[in-house]
Amino acid sequence: MKKPFAVVLLIFIFTSVQAQENKFNLLIGTYTQSCDSKGIYVYDFDSKTGDFSFKNATEKVINPSYLTVSKENNFIYSVNENGAESTISSFSYTPSSGKLDLINKQNSKGADPCYIINDDKNVIVANYSGGNISVFSKNNDGSIAEAKQVIQHHGKGINTQRQEGPHVHMVYFSPDKEFVLSNDLGNDKVYSYAYNPNAASTVLELKDSISVKSGSGPRHLTFSKDGRFVYLLQELDGALTVFSYSNGILKKIDETTILAKDFKGDFSSADIHISPDGKFLYASNRGEANNITIFKILKNGKLVLKEQTSTLGKGPRNFVIDPTGNFLLVAHQYTNDIVIFKRNKTTGAIADTGKKIALCSPVCLVFTKN
Repeated sequence: MKKPFAVVLLIFIFTSVQAQENKFNLLIGTYTQSCDSKGIYVYDFDSKTGDFSFKNATEKVINPSYLTVSKENNFIYSVNENGAESTISSFSYTPSSGKLDLINKQNSKGADPCYIINDDKNVIVANYSGGNISVFSKNNDGSIAEAKQVIQHHGKGINTQRQEGPHVHMVYFSPDKEFVLSNDLGNDKVYSYAYNPNAASTVLELKDSISVKSGSGPRHLTFSKDGRFVYLLQELDGALTVFSYSNGILKKIDETTILAKDFKGDFSSADIHISPDGKFLYASNRGEANNITIFKILKNGKLVLKEQTSTLGKGPRNFVIDPTGNFLLVAHQYTNDIVIFKRNKTTGAIADTGKKIALCSPVCLVFTKN
């Protein structure tokens, strides 16, 4: 009798471990002033089934619209997008329970921070309305020290409504962490900064910058899986530009668009991500488009259009592909939900699962281990 029992026990343990490997925490940053939101939410997400359940949430956190997680998965850093009163916050994070506890805040040193990244040493923030980049040291307890560097961008673009001055929309580490790239929607430039993590004040040093088409408004970028190419999405004209990348230098090699040929309405390009296997690129569009455009990535880095799919909501501000590549989740800022799509790993296509998370004004989606 002992043998069968041992076999059953082993099967049970194996099944439990496998089930646990399919589970991730989904962190959601929101806008809190347009509807009833507590700030940052944590959901349990099953990457095998697409099922989810509420796990935890913060209380009274103002507009934590973008988040970043420490490498050790024990601290969360968020922006608090609030005009001239904007701050950045650090939280202790317990993945098993999803509990977040505020550690401290710092002034963001620029209005309306809209993107945030971190490594072992620093937290780096893109301030949209401030048109600058702020760099903060991290303390051992996860708290954020006062800003040790602020880099002010200058210039403007031809779109008088959106480009009256610099608008830093993103900061992003190169795969080797030797550089930080930064998109400026206001002056149509992408900057490349050499990254000196241990420096006392000059953490970021300008290496190069490249101008894109006037009035295009560079918003978000991402690297190819092998780090040889950079894909840049422009908010104001729907362009998607392909660059070769080496040692902090970008060189344009191709350009396409996320707009359908016959599209005539208002649009606003938003987010861009590559599938975990590096084979497909996805880009979201807002306004009257409210869709995701899917491209196949060729070996030379160039893109081939596959299809466009409605996101089934309004304002797909941000989206994320789960770590297994099985699902793609879209956060709709204006219809207050996160729609869950099943991903076909062979074709790259996405299909509605009928599952969605109802939540006030979701903006940022981040998966972590649980």
